[in-house]
Amino acid sequence: KSEDYYKAYSQAKYWVSNSRIPNEIKKHDDQVYIQCWHGTPLKRLGFDIKNYTGTKTSTKDLYRNYRVDAERYTHIISPSKFFTEKITSAFGLKSIGKENIFIEKGYPRNDFLYTFTEQDCISIKEKLSIPKDKKIILYAPTWRENQHQPGVGYTYNLGVDFDLLRKQLEKDYVILFRAHYFISNLFDFDKYKEFIIDVSKYDDINHLYVVSDMLITDYSSVFFDYAILNRPIYFYMYDLDEYKEELRGFYLDIYKDLPGDIFETEEDLLQAVQTHCYDFERLNEFNRRFNHAQSGNCSEKVCDIVFAENSHGN
Repeated sequence: KSEDYYKAYSQAKYWVSNSRIPNEIKKHDDQVYIQCWHGTPLKRLGFDIKNYTGTKTSTKDLYRNYRVDAERYTHIISPSKFFTEKITSAFGLKSIGKENIFIEKGYPRNDFLYTFTEQDCISIKEKLSIPKDKKIILYAPTWRENQHQPGVGYTYNLGVDFDLLRKQLEKDYVILFRAHYFISNLFDFDKYKEFIIDVSKYDDINHLYVVSDMLITDYSSVFFDYAILNRPIYFYMYDLDEYKEELRGFYLDIYKDLPGDIFETEEDLLQAVQTHCYDFERLNEFNRRFNHAQSGNCSEKVCDIVFAENSHGN
């Protein structure tokens, strides 16, 4: 929020963001705001949350924040009909006449998941000092709105016995731990060196996707993108009852629609990982429903539409 920050928004022809931007930024009529969003939602968003239990923001203020951003949108990038439907509802787009601003051509950011090479993977593993003889688990849990400390921000209670995981998995696996960027508390993995690598600050999560042999997550939207790789996805939801009843709720039937099984204990999770128990046909069906617009050249498709529409007189 520096002077240069506001000046850039004021002068730029195109804005590209994957999240809401500050309410005070005003868009001129000749500017173009392309909202990429940061993932297909599992958790309810915006106007679909009936009673927000997060920070000091009230439910009414939450609705206002979503409305202010939506009123500035020129385009929204969509990977599926499901995404289009849910974002239309979450941002109240019909009520402001913006239900037809979607470009349903897939996420440009996911093109790399189709085009990466073996050399890309080798370079990424070297950068992260990952042993060549180990399989890689990407563990990417999301944040909890009710885990917030005044003056600190959102924190995360791990809910994982890493001693148990190391005992069972250390011989064959390494874990890449990726915390949500909202989380402000630091994690000390010194005692787990060479077994757990904290990649929370690593810039491009796509790099972590392509080198990982499997994903473990909970309620994060990362699994929608990771599914493109056709690799196993396991859901570790140790606090499922609390999350489901007290926080946001879900857009999906998590027992039928997820591309993998839900585990509420580490013992059951470990058994599935170690026995390679996974239903790939379930994953294929998931991709047909939620990633049907992904193609590997989404960037080109989106740019053709956006710049063709806005090139007249420029």
